Amino acid sequence: QVQLVESGGGLVQAGGSLRLSCAVSGLTMKNYRMAWFRQAPGKGREFVAGVEWSNTQTYYGDSMKGRFMISRDNAKNLVALQMNSLRPEDTAVYYCAATSDLGHIKTISGYLYWGQGTQVTVSS
Repeated sequence: QVQLVESGGGLVQAGGSLRLSCAVSGLTMKNYRMAWFRQAPGKGREFVAGVEWSNTQTYYGDSMKGRFMISRDNAKNLVALQMNSLRPEDTAVYYCAATSDLGHIKTISGYLYWGQGTQVTVSS
């Protein structure tokens, strides 16, 4: 069974940092593109960051550029999201996702596997 388990969420003050991790099992991660999405109350899931089969190519949502960094360690089946300069509007549940789809990495419908999410709360 494919499992994606997020960890590292919590409460942080604005301007602070958090590092989220996603532990992947049940698939060979190197064959999948990985991404982080987030969902705040009343909103749909928003693309946060994505990484192709290696760390060579990464993608970020507009508001995340320069603040967040995604990375992957295929040997350890781990995906990380380093979040810096956090803002209250970053408050959301963050989800790890995986896809073998060759479509656009930001397309949410292409992601077949999802974690249960980890809560990130940024206080002002």
